[in-house]
Amino acid sequence: MSGETNLEVLLKSMKPVLRGGEFVFLTTRHSLLEAVPLEPLGLFHEEEGLTLILPREKADAAGLPYSAVFRMITLSVHSSLEAVGFLAAITNRLAARGISVNPVSAYFHDHLFVPSARAEESLAVLAGFARGDAAPV
Repeated sequence: MSGETNLEVLLKSMKPVLRGGEFVFLTTRHSLLEAVPLEPLGLFHEEEGLTLILPREKADAAGLPYSAVFRMITLSVHSSLEAVGFLAAITNRLAARGISVNPVSAYFHDHLFVPSARAEESLAVLAGFARGDAAPV
């Protein structure tokens, strides 16, 4: 299962799904083994430390600091990791509305982390792709 690569098909067939809960990005000097009990949704090793994507309540319970709170939108179309321009088209449309986005690509889907307060607006913007809207909403 390699996923879709055709940009037009991806944009018209993706169905954005707003996931429950809020998420935070934070960094820690803890080891990966120390981070596992926090059940991170995602993680990435950087020179400065380990970046974790956690449900907000897990970060709060562990007393870990973060600076912003996000909602996760899953783009429910099986996009190929080799698809060209999919996330660029989406992030450009959101940027035109002044909405920041932190995209994460996984094997089957792309996931967008948008500011909690703008999650519903982001969904409306993304729905425009299925309608074939050419300009930002």
